[in-house]
Amino acid sequence: MNLQESDYTALREQMVQRQIIARGVKDQQVIRAMRLVPRHRFVPEKEIQDAYLDEPLPIGENQTISQPYIVAFMTEQLHVKAGYRVLEIGTGSGYQAAVLAQIVDSVFTMEIIPELAQRARKVLDELGYHNVQVRLGDGYRGWPEKAPFDAIIVTAAPNKIPPPLLEQLKVGGRMVLPVGEFVQELVVVDKTESGLTMENVLPVRFVPMTGEIEKK
Repeated sequence: MNLQESDYTALREQMVQRQIIARGVKDQQVIRAMRLVPRHRFVPEKEIQDAYLDEPLPIGENQTISQPYIVAFMTEQLHVKAGYRVLEIGTGSGYQAAVLAQIVDSVFTMEIIPELAQRARKVLDELGYHNVQVRLGDGYRGWPEKAPFDAIIVTAAPNKIPPPLLEQLKVGGRMVLPVGEFVQELVVVDKTESGLTMENVLPVRFVPMTGEIEKK
């Protein structure tokens, strides 16, 4: 079955209504971004029919694209707005970066797997997301030359929060990431003048963060 762009638009609207709005996401910027980003462009051809289902999908290299609700929920928790500079650790398909790019000024996204970084860069360029920079590398140490960031999002689970990422977050900034091994929690970190506050907001299941974090 070959779907037209209008079909994908209808499926995307259904996704937003049933999976995003119905489950409590209220941020209008996030809802708008989820309506605009063509998720089917970020999944492999064999998964394209399922692009708007409420589930993660394989994207190769033992990695997945997160389910739409989780992408929307994490974006809403990040409290991003126009003018922000955001760091993403774990580009994956590039979908989360594209959603952020609809809202913020610039997205700096890092991916440790060369094939995924290359594919994400290609799709983001084809779709005109010129405010997204993709970097191949280990996200543990972040992207210091582009720091500080207004917000940081991590889409693979470390067993503890990498200190370099906390350092690169602006005072007044917020980080959202899954933390844990067998049991993971989505953690929201706020950096204030007086230090860090952390809150567990949702049990989640993400692929583990790899690279330098595994040696710590």
